[in-house]
Amino acid sequence: MVHLRIVAPESCAGAVLHVLEDDPTVLNVVVLSGVSRKPTGDLITCDVPREAASLLIADLRKTRVVEEGSIAVEKVDVLLSEAADAAERAAPGEPQDAVVWEEVEELTSESTELTAGFLSFMVLATILASIGLLLDSPILIVGAMVLGPEFGPIAALCVALVRREGPLALQSFRALAVGFPTGILAAMLMVLIFKWTGISPASFTEADHDFANLVSSPDAYTVVIAFCAGIAGILSLTTSKSGALTGVLISVTTIPAAAGAAVGAAYADWDGFTGSLLQLGLNLVFLCIAGVLTLTVQRLVFRRRTFARDMR
Repeated sequence: MVHLRIVAPESCAGAVLHVLEDDPTVLNVVVLSGVSRKPTGDLITCDVPREAASLLIADLRKTRVVEEGSIAVEKVDVLLSEAADAAERAAPGEPQDAVVWEEVEELTSESTELTAGFLSFMVLATILASIGLLLDSPILIVGAMVLGPEFGPIAALCVALVRREGPLALQSFRALAVGFPTGILAAMLMVLIFKWTGISPASFTEADHDFANLVSSPDAYTVVIAFCAGIAGILSLTTSKSGALTGVLISVTTIPAAAGAAVGAAYADWDGFTGSLLQLGLNLVFLCIAGVLTLTVQRLVFRRRTFARDMR
């Protein structure tokens, strides 16, 4: 269930109420007349099943409430009501699979900024993964994948491509284009320091390190893993079945490959360096392809639902 808090000026408050009262999936409509001061108008709240939220918001946009007032969308974890159960039955689809497009757009737009925090996590994740490759330690590599923040810009890029929003796509691409080279450079410098101080061995070969050999040797599995990770990442973002570890799934295809490039450059192992960069590039491309395809299918389903409702 989703809770909407609507600030509606007098010019559109009547139209907003008309939309809410005519929609069988809307319940708990509450109107506080004249309580809003900036802008001057009414405060209207209601609840709607998740699977009908974007359909309702699309109708509310036609009243110009977004231009003249505002709509706040909040998630309701528990709502005990027989009326809510009836609204769920009236709404098309399943709540677990429903997409609230406004929520997706807001989440992804916040993940595209090239900030000091984003770069810091990229650097830390890549350094940690590089140490994991040197030690052949899966624990450290998993820890690096947990730290990796690249899921946000990748998801935002997919959303921007589907919606054909050039500025958002460029902003997302910029975060990735700066973040990965920064992480690789920092990790390479750290590995060089390890070499010069004797912390790490004077020589390094992928053949003696299973994980390093894996990330520097892209193959057909690379494409399949990246494609599956891209679908899972977008589904976690767009549905209510999201999990905190989805970013780890995305990072399994990216952060270790960036670390492999850093280690390869530090040891002048150019085969390992180019192999890791190829691994990283293939993963990013197929993550985006899978994400765009998944979002496209979800948007087609949403438009079909909108068309079917309008034809009633």
